[in-house]
Amino acid sequence: MSTAPAANPAPAADAADYHTPVLLDRCLDLLAPALAVPDPVMIDCTLGMGGHTAGALERFPNLTVVGIDRDPQAIALATARMARFGRRFRAVATTYDAVDAVARDASRRTDGTVDAILMDLGVSSLQLDAAARGFSYARRAPLDMRMDQSAGRTAQDILDSADERELEHILRAYGEERFAARIAAAIVRRRADNPVTTTDELADLVREAIPAAARRSGGNPAKRTFQALRIAVNSELELLERALPRALNALRVGGRLVVESYQSLEDRLVKQVMAAGASPSAPADLPIIPAGAEPYLELVTHGAEKADAA
Repeated sequence: MSTAPAANPAPAADAADYHTPVLLDRCLDLLAPALAVPDPVMIDCTLGMGGHTAGALERFPNLTVVGIDRDPQAIALATARMARFGRRFRAVATTYDAVDAVARDASRRTDGTVDAILMDLGVSSLQLDAAARGFSYARRAPLDMRMDQSAGRTAQDILDSADERELEHILRAYGEERFAARIAAAIVRRRADNPVTTTDELADLVREAIPAAARRSGGNPAKRTFQALRIAVNSELELLERALPRALNALRVGGRLVVESYQSLEDRLVKQVMAAGASPSAPADLPIIPAGAEPYLELVTHGAEKADAA
């Protein structure tokens, strides 16, 4: 991992004008009790354009935030946006499963812990709205989909090299696509003569591969395929699976973790980890909970909270 800023960042106003963070006030309300200490430290595991970080730094004047992102463009935009906060902010270019190492470096405690951690999962609006990145089926672009365009295989690489069984697994496991087999077969047939090479071509192929009745509801029929490829390209679920326990272990006693998730696969992983930590580790039929088997987490919401339309 490396510390940013990146060279020649965009003007700070660009990011602020371009992006409104989801559930900002609610996230900060949930984090606030953990930040009511002298000189608190928070890790923003998914910095993006810095909307949540900027809001936190404005609301808590003694707070220091370390922002993690693997996307150099996001690092540049957020760093420019946060320049007014001086040394209260810094960015680290890495994947967020390194949250424990980042926390140890940022900590003001001998045990290497921090006060609060925020995760805003999935693809950012910066990536979706940049047509050339290939995340959106709404704009013609090469099939890249990498959050860090300097490394790793692209969606095009997967479509060109994966066999039909692997493609079906990716679509079914990461997109929960019920027509995964039909779409995978269509991709393999197509690449024998005229491989798919752009986002609009892939969207058209998916539309043609599924039954006509399935095209008439539920939005663009390609959305699950694009989600699946993006998750596979960026190893998103594997990163989240590693990051969640590391984030919890990086919090001090009384610290708080807030996670925003946007699809059922992320949501399921988060709920499993939270539920496990909030439950005794002893067998359920014991009359008492033995010492050391008590829950180590306290849930501060009753289940997941959903954003309203605004």
